[in-house]
Amino acid sequence: FCRVDPYGFERPEDFDYASYEAFFSRYLVVLTRRAIKWSKLLKGKNSIQKSLKVKRYIRKGIPNEHRALIWMIVSGAQTNMEQNPGYYHRLLEGEKNDKLVEAIRTDMNRTFPDNVKFRKTADPCLQHTLYNVLVAYGHHNKEVGYCQGMNFIAGYLILITKNEEESFWLLDALIGRILPDYYSPAMLGLKTDQEVLGELVKMKVPAVAELMERHGVMWTLVVSRWFICLFIDILPVETVLRIWDCLFYEGSKIIFRVALTLIKQHQAFILEATNFPDICDKFKEITKGTFVMECHSFMQKIFTDPGSLSMATIDKLRETCREKLLSQG
Repeated sequence: FCRVDPYGFERPEDFDYASYEAFFSRYLVVLTRRAIKWSKLLKGKNSIQKSLKVKRYIRKGIPNEHRALIWMIVSGAQTNMEQNPGYYHRLLEGEKNDKLVEAIRTDMNRTFPDNVKFRKTADPCLQHTLYNVLVAYGHHNKEVGYCQGMNFIAGYLILITKNEEESFWLLDALIGRILPDYYSPAMLGLKTDQEVLGELVKMKVPAVAELMERHGVMWTLVVSRWFICLFIDILPVETVLRIWDCLFYEGSKIIFRVALTLIKQHQAFILEATNFPDICDKFKEITKGTFVMECHSFMQKIFTDPGSLSMATIDKLRETCREKLLSQG
């Protein structure tokens, strides 16, 4: 068995090879079928128009060989990159903010210690690429600068695009447009969205919301890493990439769909919890196992399980939750 997955991550000691093999042999058939369909859709071109068909294709998964290109196109990163030639390299050559550089440097060795491609001994070592992307981004978006969590997101982008400049523009698409205010110093958008999830759980899985309230468990304790890391290191790699496929196309509401599906699917299990630490443990458990590993069926569930979830609903909830947070100051 291979101890390292195709993305360079070492598999944990307790990795369940048997269920993974069973899943992957089925998934391979799906991937092959999708690859043929995508090749027909793209016809060797490097462009694609947003449409219901494309949205459907993306929900069913983008084959790895097309993933970087599709992410670039549908997120608007491609357009931005083409409209700003040389911008990325100018950022790297320009004046640097020492404090920012220091903060990024500190996090380098903490980024994916379980990934062989990010080790100092790797050749090429992706730490250098990661450092460049984060330094460039911190100088491009001075309001955000650098914030922990961004290193993991940039690292994933580098693993998929294998391209420094594309990773920079995709990071810009995520932080600048797709995720509202997650990484600004006050992290207001992030805190807001955790509260929004709480409200959605009240509507869709009231028993769990009631349990949380009864034991005084704040949502931020159990889900903040889901939002900050966009499920990196929480769900299996293939599943995270499938979630990101949709995130780049459909925006931040995908995060709520995933979170609600995890909670709804494991409602009975979560409700067995009888105290505060118990609840926290259950939330760690629900992100493991075959349900999340079977990324193809998992992605079908995120679009059916939570029921309807309009952007209008989310925007309205964001407004009230943000006001509440600001009034608490």
